[in-house]
Amino acid sequence: MTAYTSALEHVRAIKEKFGDTWADINPENAARMMVQNKFKTGLDVAKYNAAIMRKDMAEYDADHSKYTQSLGCWHGFVAQQKMIAVKKHHGTTSKRYLYLSGWMVAALRSEFGPLPDQSMHEKTSVPALIEELYTFLRQADAVALNDLFRRQAAGEDVQAEIDNFETHVVPVIADIDAGFGNPEATYLLGKKMIEAGACALQIENQVSDVKQCGHQDGKVTVPHEEFHAKINALRYAFLELGVDDGVIVARTDSEGAGLTQTIPVSNEPGDLASQYISFLNTEEVDIADVKEDEVLIKRDGKLHRPTRLASGLYEFRKGTNIDRVVLDCISSLQAGADLLWIETPTPDVEGIAAMVNRVKEVVPNAKLVYNNSPSFNWTLNFRQQAYDRWEKAGKDLSGYDRDDLMNAKYDDSELSKDADEKIRTFQADASREAGVFHHLITLPTYHTTALHMNDLSKGYFGDEGMLAYVGGVQRQEIRKGVACVKHQRMAGSDLGDDHKEFFAGDQALKAGGAKNTSNQF
Repeated sequence: MTAYTSALEHVRAIKEKFGDTWADINPENAARMMVQNKFKTGLDVAKYNAAIMRKDMAEYDADHSKYTQSLGCWHGFVAQQKMIAVKKHHGTTSKRYLYLSGWMVAALRSEFGPLPDQSMHEKTSVPALIEELYTFLRQADAVALNDLFRRQAAGEDVQAEIDNFETHVVPVIADIDAGFGNPEATYLLGKKMIEAGACALQIENQVSDVKQCGHQDGKVTVPHEEFHAKINALRYAFLELGVDDGVIVARTDSEGAGLTQTIPVSNEPGDLASQYISFLNTEEVDIADVKEDEVLIKRDGKLHRPTRLASGLYEFRKGTNIDRVVLDCISSLQAGADLLWIETPTPDVEGIAAMVNRVKEVVPNAKLVYNNSPSFNWTLNFRQQAYDRWEKAGKDLSGYDRDDLMNAKYDDSELSKDADEKIRTFQADASREAGVFHHLITLPTYHTTALHMNDLSKGYFGDEGMLAYVGGVQRQEIRKGVACVKHQRMAGSDLGDDHKEFFAGDQALKAGGAKNTSNQF
């Protein structure tokens, strides 16, 4: 029995139960509306997508070529158009997700106005954006299915397309930053995010109240026990709401973090607290030289003074960052996280693999969510990597200046073509060699919006005038079949017309008549 048939029988049974008072309710119309709204609540969305992610994770474990991808979306419309385009160009939404970036929420969605990525935006803005993303994706379903039902009413045989319709609703990996407070605050916000539809929550091991963007300086990490309490808080939130397959992504910022706010309590040698303390930068001192109220550590039978900044923060020893990353990852997985996220300074497959392979020695199925970040200068990094490969291979580099490889004069060079090919295959290479299950770009639509407005503004307010819009936007939408070229339809006008007819019959005042200028497209 198809979803439509099942819904139709359900409505007919209810209509028979309530009798004449339901005389104007058409079961076919009601069943059509039910099918066009597959997900009734955010929890329905979260449960559905959690199962998809678990399936994808298992498939990746069996075959590392089956990685997943996403783009960060800061508005529901952006997410909607992304998934419509994915279905159009690739025929399926399989293994394509959404990413919700805390950076973009801060920069674009806060009532305070644009903010840096320092957990200053309102907590409620995050679940509100999740709900918005899925509202737009569910509308994409409704609009597309409404078109199919219209075609069917006109005599086309599209029943198979209706029965086998693939939803635009896909998993979202949602950024909860450092948890926005203590574990109870993390639990409460996590519940709101899950109720809005999130099946995967990403949390980082920084101190909440001094959180920094992962690609900026000044990051301060917390001891493992504190971070694990927040992982537990998220797991309890998933379980309480019945999302048993909910996914937790544990992010470590230790590669670029050199400070900690807290010295944890060690209960026995070698425990997690002891290992965390062992990374602190210290100097041996004589008790006679110690000031009143100083903090000291006993190390190898001797007293040590930890390096402490005027802010009260403690400093880690230089060169311990990779060891701290590995310990963070192993302990997070052992504490119940499902996926890892390692913030790195550059997109280097060998560097990522070196850390992940150490983790896999302890947890063989460890896998990453990796940030293909716009904070990296991809062109420069990969040209320099190509330069170094060529140098090692003994190739002629006399025509290249390694420190000036961003120069446009190199754009058509053989070295740049080599670099671009490595950029093209980066995701496949990193998934095969470095355990990356999911690739995302955090801020792509932030940058594409800025770039497109730059180009349109240059032409429109210059000599091109209206041709800048027509040639650069509308004509391209028409030629490429972009869904929102018929913006009235995309906003729900046709769907609304059909609903008006359902509700009011022949009295419906509809917008889609002969004088609708959208008929020009």
